[in-house]
Amino acid sequence: MEIEPRLVEPLISCPASTYGDLFQPHLLEQYKLYVQSVQQVSDRREKANNYFFAINSSLIALYAVASAAFGNQLWYGVLPVVGCLVSLTWYSLVSSYKNLNTSKFRIIHELERHLPAALFRSEWEVCGYGAGTKYRPLTHIERIIPMLFGFLYLLLLAYTIWGPAAPVPKP
Repeated sequence: MEIEPRLVEPLISCPASTYGDLFQPHLLEQYKLYVQSVQQVSDRREKANNYFFAINSSLIALYAVASAAFGNQLWYGVLPVVGCLVSLTWYSLVSSYKNLNTSKFRIIHELERHLPAALFRSEWEVCGYGAGTKYRPLTHIERIIPMLFGFLYLLLLAYTIWGPAAPVPKP
């Protein structure tokens, strides 16, 4: 597995010879800012994961409380359907963050071609490009959680539809 293909457009829009003496310091400053933006994306991703985990946990708790208090009723099927939609949205968002980070790291790797040390590229190589046993990208693990919630919601929906019927309350 290759690290990444070369970017289609050259990353450096103005060569050092044209830019002047401040090329390296400005490139380094842009590199620092860009690496910081990767961290900000990771922070947003973590907050989104916490948010979706809280929503899913609340939906499961609501289903459990409602079922215990009122028995199995067909309209409870709405909660698992909503949960499936939330889980699908969560899975899509994790995939979107993965794609964004992949793009950002490709740019970082390309920037490192113009710096004295290629730390992120070297780390990726040492980690086996995320394909070996040394390192497994967090995204691979992150996508399992929404899938597990989705599976749980499908089980709850099946229970709601085919499980024991609730006693009819008397007026």
